[in-house]
Amino acid sequence: MKPFFYFLCFILLINCENHQESTKNTLETDKAAILEVMHNQEIAWNNHDLEGFMDGYWKNDSLKFYGSRGLTYGWKNTLANYKKGYPTKAESGSLNFVINDVSKIEGDNYWVMGEYHLKREVGNADGVFIIIFKRINGVWKIVADMSC
Repeated sequence: MKPFFYFLCFILLINCENHQESTKNTLETDKAAILEVMHNQEIAWNNHDLEGFMDGYWKNDSLKFYGSRGLTYGWKNTLANYKKGYPTKAESGSLNFVINDVSKIEGDNYWVMGEYHLKREVGNADGVFIIIFKRINGVWKIVADMSC
């Protein structure tokens, strides 16, 4: 009976280690994919490609953006605000994100906390953000953004 008990404990231990390793790999893979979305946003922004920048956002009327002008709902409205606020390359400048934290909330949802830094001809702008990413149809999208 003792050998069977030890064998069972050994199997349980191996399964626990495999699950922890699998969870760690999934978290790292998710974080890398999310950071890739944000890197692509930097590239698009720096080319004054606001539509390309918006590719990182959920193209849905339920998207939420909370900034200095209050709450904006929807992808189209958020894009319109970006176009109004940054009509030329002089206003949009060069964007750099500093990521301070990427944490899983639950399921396929993560938050990202960080800073944005804009170097511009019209004067630099800096601020902080918290964004919520959700995997939708296998693709990471921003579903909520609070930037100030």
